[in-house]
Amino acid sequence: MSLVELSHVVKRFGTNTVLDDVSMTVAPGEIIAVIGRSGSGKSTMLRCINGLEPIQDGRILFDGAVVNDPQTDLRALRQRVGIVFQSYNLFPHLSVEKNITLAPRVVKNMSESEARELAREVLRKVGLEEKIGAYPDQLSGGQQQRVAIARSLAMRPQLMLFDEITSALDPELTGEVLKVLEAMAGDGMTMLLVTHEIGFAKRVASRVVFMHQGRIWEEGTAAETLSAPRTQELETFLSAVLH
Repeated sequence: MSLVELSHVVKRFGTNTVLDDVSMTVAPGEIIAVIGRSGSGKSTMLRCINGLEPIQDGRILFDGAVVNDPQTDLRALRQRVGIVFQSYNLFPHLSVEKNITLAPRVVKNMSESEARELAREVLRKVGLEEKIGAYPDQLSGGQQQRVAIARSLAMRPQLMLFDEITSALDPELTGEVLKVLEAMAGDGMTMLLVTHEIGFAKRVASRVVFMHQGRIWEEGTAAETLSAPRTQELETFLSAVLH
């Protein structure tokens, strides 16, 4: 049984077709790394899965519900599908604890003490429990990104979407964030991540999807796709990223 299923998805911005007949499934517990050049449709695909962008054709299923059906309650869906962006989107005027507890309290009517305990638990997972009282501007970029991940985890999602979350970070901070993702993978979280971190994809992903010109050009296990590209396009992309 797939947790996510994309069937012949088409997404256009005006006359520009960004996703062109994209079909893919994600099984529970799978970790899929989506790679490809800027503009190949990777980030848009994540936003469509979360219902942040409407699609023009095809359909997207999440846990049996049709994401692009007008009857679908997208607010309820987004409680189960976490998404973390390249820009951390933390509220600067709220402490780390308040950033994390806001949604569980508002959306799930969680009590203050329960929400605080939850904040500690998710911060422990990302190695930042001691920063619970800090404000975003007192944190490094890597720490802010880890808080953004913790905030998503606080909603206990079934699926996590990560959109280039390390691209604004320097190598050391990138390593911090990737460690957190590895730990989540070890816990069995289903993840779909758009990334340029090829080494990480090779180590952690169960499958790699290479997108090119709005289509899924190649996909397969991380080892075979990244070690032995079948198309010139993927070979060219990898040599550009790795050198």
